[in-house]
Amino acid sequence: MESITGWQVISLCGIALWISISSILNVTQNLRSFTQPWVSRLVISGTPIILKIQKYQHRHLDALFSGLSCVVSVPFYTAFLPLLFWTGHCKLARQMTLLMAFCDYVGNCIKDVVSAPRPSCPPVRRVTATKDEEENAMEYGLPSSHTLNTVCLSGYLLHYILDYNESNGVFIEVAGFAMVCLFVGLIGLGRIYLGMHSLVDIIGGLALGLGILAMWLSVSCLWHRSFRSFRSKCNAETKKSLTFGQFVMYPLIMNMLKVVSFWAALSFLLLFAYPTPELPTPSFEYHTAFNGVALGIVIGIHQTFHQFHHENVPRVFSPQLTFLAFVGRILLGIPTILLVKFCSKALAKWIIPIVANTLGIPVRSTSYIPALHGMPAYKKSDEIKQSGYLQKVFFFSKQTSFDVDTGIRLLQYAGLAWSVVDLVPSVFSHLGL
Repeated sequence: MESITGWQVISLCGIALWISISSILNVTQNLRSFTQPWVSRLVISGTPIILKIQKYQHRHLDALFSGLSCVVSVPFYTAFLPLLFWTGHCKLARQMTLLMAFCDYVGNCIKDVVSAPRPSCPPVRRVTATKDEEENAMEYGLPSSHTLNTVCLSGYLLHYILDYNESNGVFIEVAGFAMVCLFVGLIGLGRIYLGMHSLVDIIGGLALGLGILAMWLSVSCLWHRSFRSFRSKCNAETKKSLTFGQFVMYPLIMNMLKVVSFWAALSFLLLFAYPTPELPTPSFEYHTAFNGVALGIVIGIHQTFHQFHHENVPRVFSPQLTFLAFVGRILLGIPTILLVKFCSKALAKWIIPIVANTLGIPVRSTSYIPALHGMPAYKKSDEIKQSGYLQKVFFFSKQTSFDVDTGIRLLQYAGLAWSVVDLVPSVFSHLGL
């Protein structure tokens, strides 16, 4: 356990050091000056390919590719992942949630570092059938988030299914791999057809997705082996004459505190490590939301793993969890998590400005708190010097005031995710669902 703690401390210190170095050396601007012209030329040179594909435009194709884009969008996963937890496939749900958060962060960081444009419209025809697609069009292009997320999540889903059903034949494996490739291909083609991405964006998302998926599968396998070893050691020690609390409960509690504190610190540092884009985009908001989701998932699961998230929980369509019971979970769970999301947002809107004011940190609000709209985004240097050490630390990031909407969004989605894996399963347990 000591080595895990050392690894966590080194990781956090490394991120903090990277924030300082990148701020001093203007790493984002230097990388952008090198990559943006090259990628922009590829986007422009790829326009004829997009126009050739769009020659086959048809309203049915518009509907097909717009629908596929919605199926692999962030809002869809936000609604789908809670249901996956409640089916009893907890390992799949938590791995896909954390993988989604990681993909979202890495992909959006690259987008805002490069700040490469999407295909020019006109001459390219851009189809934005939903409000979510309109917001996506406000982001930069490279890499394609839809392609990246599809590669990682469909790839991990295939891995889970093949691993869950150990008696698979070669035909099943080949068929599953072919279906994933077809799905990824349709998503990539659809993003070009809709005018949302150029070919270089799709290739970038595909390459990045394959790299992240390979890394994720390797790391998750190592983690599960170490966890099983730790659990076996606890079980062996329990058989001895010494108390259960000495060898099981105390290590588990200490491990929970280490993991939760590590993720809380990591979530905070990642907000400052995120690069500043050339022009404002919604990418940082998406990252903040999934950053909060990951934090809430980790906190909730570590509190209730042995109650609701172990390997032997009932799964949907089993005698212990029938389809009707699962429908009952949905009808009860969805309103509950929406209520928690509303309450978390209201609580954060009240607490964060008070804490910031107490610590002497100047804040503003873009949309959530009307009273903080239009607050001055600068302070005189002598006022900064009189505001305390914490504010001086924060001002090292070259910001003179901080948008409380970021903290509110983080806590709002952390509360939502916590309710999905902790509060709502507790309600299910009390009601026998």
